[in-house]
Amino acid sequence: MKQAKVCLVGIGKLGKALMEHWNKTNIPIGVYHPTLAKAEQFVLHYQNSHIVPQKGFKEINVFILALPAKEIIPFISNEIVKTHSLSSIYMINMATALNTQEIKNNFPSLNVVGVKYMGHSTDLLENGNGLFITEASLPNHIEELFLPLGKVIIDHEDHLIKVNRLATYYALKTAMGIEKEFAKKQFSDEYVERALTSLAPEVIRSYSNGTLGHFAKEIIKEIEAETGKKSTE
Repeated sequence: MKQAKVCLVGIGKLGKALMEHWNKTNIPIGVYHPTLAKAEQFVLHYQNSHIVPQKGFKEINVFILALPAKEIIPFISNEIVKTHSLSSIYMINMATALNTQEIKNNFPSLNVVGVKYMGHSTDLLENGNGLFITEASLPNHIEELFLPLGKVIIDHEDHLIKVNRLATYYALKTAMGIEKEFAKKQFSDEYVERALTSLAPEVIRSYSNGTLGHFAKEIIKEIEAETGKKSTE
């Protein structure tokens, strides 16, 4: 198959993170935004990119939808149905909160696949090596787009939603707990900020990597004594 003509729709945090790594590997990517000035500003930063106006949609084979969940079905209805035979293109649904089956139900003739990113867009932007979830093997010309971004695994989409929610819940619970305890002890706001933005994230990273220092390992022993559970660290 000849090289697919790809258009990124959505130039927010996720779109920027994706483009950063496509640019490094010089994969040509078109960019669409309904506000032309925003698209022009975006493509200035990426040599591999070019603007795709709506009238150019008929030339595109693959649309990567890095849009909020609520915007995807309206975009397809209002922008794509008018210009394309739906069976001739692929839509990549990246919205965590929109099940790909819902898109299929609305557009039965559309080739749509879900490729959902697990993690925070800032981490993908800065470090690459992302983890993406899809429910079935991807066509080669689509899989090749994601290989420079990290790893693609096959799993149920609803697992990703559950994992993201659980991780977010405990991250926020920890952050709110730090704020509460520091306030009780009347520690300064500077200490709170440093704990939330530097200390706690790096401790979690070190725990995950198995590189905790002696000080942190002693605290793990305290936690184990309090909870009666032994850590795997």
